[in-house]
Amino acid sequence: MFGIDPTVLAIIVLAAVAAAAASYALLFSRIERDKKSASRINRVKSAEVDRTKVKAARDRVQELSKRRKSVQDSLKDLEKRQHEKTKKTLSLKSRLAQAGLPITPARFYLFSALFAFMLLVLLLIAGASLPFVLGIPLAAGLGLPRWVLGFLVSRRQNKFLEEFPNALDVIVRSIRSGLPLNDAIRLVATEGVEPVKSEFRRIVESQQVGLSIPEACARMTNQMPLQEVNFFAIVIAIQSQAGGNLSEAIGNLSKVLRDRKKMKAKVKALSMEAKASAVIIGALPFIVATLVYLTSPQYMMILFTDPRGHFIMGFSAVWMSIGIFVMRNMINFDI
Repeated sequence: MFGIDPTVLAIIVLAAVAAAAASYALLFSRIERDKKSASRINRVKSAEVDRTKVKAARDRVQELSKRRKSVQDSLKDLEKRQHEKTKKTLSLKSRLAQAGLPITPARFYLFSALFAFMLLVLLLIAGASLPFVLGIPLAAGLGLPRWVLGFLVSRRQNKFLEEFPNALDVIVRSIRSGLPLNDAIRLVATEGVEPVKSEFRRIVESQQVGLSIPEACARMTNQMPLQEVNFFAIVIAIQSQAGGNLSEAIGNLSKVLRDRKKMKAKVKALSMEAKASAVIIGALPFIVATLVYLTSPQYMMILFTDPRGHFIMGFSAVWMSIGIFVMRNMINFDI
């Protein structure tokens, strides 16, 4: 075999390199122009995509703004209605309905008068003095029946709060299983536990006379003026206007109500020591005065017979009332 001359090989390589360089030099401008054109096309496409995304984002923001405004208007309307209903709940008729008592205000006043009259007769038979005969029946007839009514209202509301999250869970499961909200509420009104059963039955009856579900739920705060019921009415009203996942919203409300209940129990447990101390401190002056009177009656009677003793007892009562008021505000928490 004959070898190739290195010089010839070098000339061939140099010629190939020179040809490639010349070709690249001739095509360089075209290549760069194509690159710039492709880059401009990509930028235009990217700008169009970005413009579409910006428009979609702007539309979403506008939609969210409209929904937020609708929700705010709904909340303002519900707050106004709740404020008006709160004023109405102060009436005796509303309090009787909240306590679940099937009596009219006239009967309540009649029972109060009969109770005061019986107490008056007992005091006359016991031979009490005239101020006691006139003052105690009047105070008892006006105050004790209203205190009993307030106790019954509070007890019924506590029973309602005990069962209300369970009723919401029933509604959530019913909606997730395919039932409409009307049937879910009717199920609670039929199978629920009192007093939740009665309150949801009022919602069903309100629907039967032509009210919508949000309006019927908002009316439930008349008989049960609680924040939890107001939350439920707000959730139903917002969902009816703005839409959304109703089962998830009511499920979250049920969870919030259970957390509020746990927090109330925790606060109550933590404040029991302070309440016990307040009760002991408030009862201590009366206990000491009673013990001193039992051991040395003459030492205590001067407070009741001397004008200076009257002034001391009045001054002490005022300061003790202030102390009890301060302690009560320190150990009571609203959740």
